[in-house]
Amino acid sequence: MATLLDYCSLVRSKNAGPFTLTFDFMCRDEHTYRALVNTGFLSPALFARLFGTAEEQMMVVGHPLALAVKVSLPRPAVQGDLRDSDCYAGQQYAPLMDIELPAPATPASGA
Repeated sequence: MATLLDYCSLVRSKNAGPFTLTFDFMCRDEHTYRALVNTGFLSPALFARLFGTAEEQMMVVGHPLALAVKVSLPRPAVQGDLRDSDCYAGQQYAPLMDIELPAPATPASGA
């Protein structure tokens, strides 16, 4: 099995304002971008389960020209709230890093 780092050269989370959390998944090449999208791993259901937010509040957008996927959702706590344990949201991607995904297919040699 593979992890996100087998697909992505960069995985990050950050604030998109005080009420929104956003994740960026940037792939190495077009092949791994397509493979990642085709796994269906980056789904609203996954983020709803991990962050306790309704699936209807998730936004998952593929950017094929940038070889990236962006996921946005409401922050679990408003930035700066007493319950906010990550003011800049830079560590929110960590729970995703150990989840196993199907391994990306390797391109056929000579093709």
